[in-house]
Amino acid sequence: MGQEESHNEEMDLAQIQELCILFMKECPSGALHLHEFKRIFGVPSSSAEESLYMETIFRSFDTNQDNALDFLEYVAALHLILRGNLEDRLKWSFKMYDKDGNGKLDRQEVKRIIRIIYKVKLQKSDNMSPSEICDRIFDLVDQNQDGQITLSEFMEGAQKDEWVMNMLKLDVNATGWVIQNCGKLP
Repeated sequence: MGQEESHNEEMDLAQIQELCILFMKECPSGALHLHEFKRIFGVPSSSAEESLYMETIFRSFDTNQDNALDFLEYVAALHLILRGNLEDRLKWSFKMYDKDGNGKLDRQEVKRIIRIIYKVKLQKSDNMSPSEICDRIFDLVDQNQDGQITLSEFMEGAQKDEWVMNMLKLDVNATGWVIQNCGKLP
């Protein structure tokens, strides 16, 4: 269950190459900054939730934390989003949840991402509030009941329960979103 990651629309290498050429064209300095990242992917300045989500994604890919994505970080991000395996996508999801970077998730971090996802997706899961979803995730995933979720608990919990997997892997159709917005690029 949940072992295979399938995308309805798989990007081919030519489309990925187009995105790399776009990077070189849009970022001749070799650095992609947050405002450029949002502009390239068509995030409207009026959408606070989408903007916050994109900032969270941007920060997760800025591995050296210099507030810019260099070409290698950009290519790694594209590969993960468009072709990454389940384990790598779950590790990335964990990093997205782990706002303070301490290697453990607390309830506030989990609720924060769930709220953002709700607003970006504009839909609710099973008519549950972000707090209820958070509580259910902790009940199912926090094996030692210490109020924190480690990466190993996160990975194991996601692979044991399909509902948890869907909540934790942050599937907001990133592939479809990149394909859709790639066509809008200048």
